[in-house]
Amino acid sequence: MVGIFSLVTGWPGPSGFGSATTAEQVTEGIDASNLTVIITGGASGIGAETARVAALRGAHVIIAARNMEAANETKEQIVSSNSAARVDAMKLDLNSLKSVRSFADNFVATGLPLNILINNAGVMFCPYQLSENGVEMQFATNHLGHFYLTNLLLDKIKRTAKESGVEGRIVNLSSIAHLHTYPEGIQFDGINDRSRYNDKKAYGQSKLANILHANELSRRLQEERANVTVNSVHPGLIMTNLMRHSVTQMKVLKIFTYMFWKNVQQGAATSCYAALHPSLKGITGKYFLDCNEKEPSNLAKNEKLAKQLWAFSEELVKSAQPL
Repeated sequence: MVGIFSLVTGWPGPSGFGSATTAEQVTEGIDASNLTVIITGGASGIGAETARVAALRGAHVIIAARNMEAANETKEQIVSSNSAARVDAMKLDLNSLKSVRSFADNFVATGLPLNILINNAGVMFCPYQLSENGVEMQFATNHLGHFYLTNLLLDKIKRTAKESGVEGRIVNLSSIAHLHTYPEGIQFDGINDRSRYNDKKAYGQSKLANILHANELSRRLQEERANVTVNSVHPGLIMTNLMRHSVTQMKVLKIFTYMFWKNVQQGAATSCYAALHPSLKGITGKYFLDCNEKEPSNLAKNEKLAKQLWAFSEELVKSAQPL
């Protein structure tokens, strides 16, 4: 009940921030000029706002996006409002593992450091379809592409943290929708089963996978004492292009639940908090909502499920390699 009250009123939680906090407010006074940040899906919605605010705080921002026209437009908008902004756009299509590999190779070839990776991009409630690699689209784009990308960039993040002495951070954008998944959490035995496909549960499954991935990666990095944290966040309910497959449905829902919705500036706040706020130094394997730590579902906290997902994801990536 307290959580709903805070959400509706914007009343701040223990962090001093709440549902009404904007990305600019949460990063006020933060100097990110020594940081390089990759934001997937940074061409629109909360990804674009996250990119704008990170650049405003001095970070060198890499917008990783499928639509390069939109990415370059966003880059131009950021630079036109902030002439000191350092922003680059690079091609990344998360439903193609070949594209993910190409992006990672191209980024490493730039010789830039990498302090922060924000796995923001996603698709939502789309009709049943398979990715280029033959994996159900929501699982492929929201989880598998980010899983592969993170693994490919992990050495770069760890090396940057070691050489600079500045903690590296990985942020996975999940959703409260992780609560609404298939009964077993992840359908390992039927990830592509069309007869069992439900667009809402498949989305929830992919968002559960985002948390499980973050938690297992966090555990592995702690084990090797790497100076890199990994957390997951729920940005809140925001009307963005992510909802293009369910616009009418969402507009009707918004009429009855308007008090729970955020604008884009508020929606980007929790991502920016997890990526940039100094109070989260050393905090890892956590789930954040409205810029405050929250308990995710029991499935999301299941270590055995997280390990199983990691092995399953590695196998999917491996089987898709001969492209």
